[in-house]
Amino acid sequence: EAAAKPRELSPAAAARQKQHRQFVRMIAKVSDPSTVFEVRLDGNEKALTVRQRLMKAADEAGREIVVRKSDKGWLVGLATPERRSRRGRRKSGTD
Repeated sequence: EAAAKPRELSPAAAARQKQHRQFVRMIAKVSDPSTVFEVRLDGNEKALTVRQRLMKAADEAGREIVVRKSDKGWLVGLATPERRSRRGRRKSGTD
């Protein structure tokens, strides 16, 4: 029995997949905290969606990143103790 031929991706899905692979590659290249790159949004991309994709790509690349708003999109860099978010509850035991 031959395996079912994978369905053709819609142009939008193919574009998302391409963008995702590009994000993973770019994040994997960031090797030290001084390296930062900017992701610029085009008119029809939602900023939060792109941010979520960046976080997912970082997870796949095995990197902990921080994403900050810039004029034209997002700035992405490695997470350092100073850059990490201080929002939310403190971890118990550390004051």
